Amino acid sequence: MAAGAEDDEGRRAMTVPDTEAAPGATIAQTLAAFTVRTQLADIAPLALEHAKMSLASTIASASMGYRIPSAEIIRRLETGDAGAPQATLWFDGARLPVARAARVNAVASDAAASDDSDLRSIAHIGTIISTAALALAEWLNRPGRDVLAAMVLGYEVAGRMDESMTPGRMQRGFHGSVSTVFGAAVSAGRLLGLDEQAMTHAIALSATSIGGMALAADTSCSREYHAGMAAMAGIQAALAAGAGFQGDPRILEAPRGFLQAMGGQAADDIVRDLGASWDIVTDMAIKLMPGAHPFHAVAEAAATAAREHDVDPSRVRSIVVSAAVQHTTFGGAAHPRNLVEAAHSVAYFVAASVVDRGFGWDNLSPEKMADPRIAALQDKVRYASEPPPLPDRFPHRHGGSVAIHMDDGSVHQATCRAARGAGSRGIEWADVEDKYRQLAPRAGLDAGRVAQTWSMIRDLDHLDDVSLLVRGLMLR
Repeated sequence: MAAGAEDDEGRRAMTVPDTEAAPGATIAQTLAAFTVRTQLADIAPLALEHAKMSLASTIASASMGYRIPSAEIIRRLETGDAGAPQATLWFDGARLPVARAARVNAVASDAAASDDSDLRSIAHIGTIISTAALALAEWLNRPGRDVLAAMVLGYEVAGRMDESMTPGRMQRGFHGSVSTVFGAAVSAGRLLGLDEQAMTHAIALSATSIGGMALAADTSCSREYHAGMAAMAGIQAALAAGAGFQGDPRILEAPRGFLQAMGGQAADDIVRDLGASWDIVTDMAIKLMPGAHPFHAVAEAAATAAREHDVDPSRVRSIVVSAAVQHTTFGGAAHPRNLVEAAHSVAYFVAASVVDRGFGWDNLSPEKMADPRIAALQDKVRYASEPPPLPDRFPHRHGGSVAIHMDDGSVHQATCRAARGAGSRGIEWADVEDKYRQLAPRAGLDAGRVAQTWSMIRDLDHLDDVSLLVRGLMLR
């Protein structure tokens, strides 16, 4: 491949490495060649920085979800089974086999609906690559720079796979865990030092390892269950491939194979221009508020309009939302009764954002859901009758507008093209730090450990022993 110059945002590698597989190679073989041959120096600095941000976001989100019942149940089941003490459960301190530890940590991160998303389809790739890579690195005693490279490459493969499946897999009812599993397999395989043949089989085995229902993720705690299974299954695929277990290298593109089953399209794009840019830079978004990412932009727009015009919620006649997400079935219902319902309710997001002038980490609490001012406003939220045309097949990476109609006939409007924390808008370290310092104490970390672990994450590329970071996350 030809060399590519680094652009102003550092989205390109300084050179695009020669990672092309042999002519006639399958998609799995081409991806394997890329992930095995790419060197740390081939990865754009901004991609490595975003990997740090993803890890910080994942740990912060796990702090938020640590005591949620679904996370506690999986933690109790796994510690009851025990096994080889290879990797640590964050905050708890127990040590389990590496795949099981990653499962527990991934469930905690996803349970609070606060982990980062890929805005093409809202797949939570960051949770999976973070939990898998840190667990493997702890077990294998690999340095932080190897963790970051593994995360970037895992994200790249998972992101490209999910882009091909969007919107087909969602239309067929499959959750993003069927793509995030590739992130765990590649991150784990990279840290295990798999060769191209073994990495090919790890990818192939991942394609037949997990199925998650999108409906269940939107209506129950199945979302975090999916996350745990994706992290565990991806690691197990890499371990099995490393031990000689073989899959079908043609399984992705073959008739009746993975992509056809998931409604995949543009299969050639999966392996096009590998290394020229990085999905973790262009498509990852860090959540700076909890809940479903498709509503973050409209929540930000609603809060902006309410603040700029000092809106009195009691005088609001109606609120009209115009957003690309209207082209999907993603919207939820007003008056949520629990975290899952609140996380998927656009009416609740918008109403709370107008009343509170923003949507924060406590807005998914029972107290906020019971706020009569927010409740009164939810019934006044509706979608525009004619939503804007969808610019591409990725509705979740586009923002929206909010128009607040007052009882005196005035209308206050605001538009947000991409919520804060989105890669397309630029992610600020200050925002990630604020999230980490707000949420990490919720698992029980004291101020000293919060500061210590944050410093290690920021300097992860110079941390030779990642177990120091893991130990810093222990409550006892």
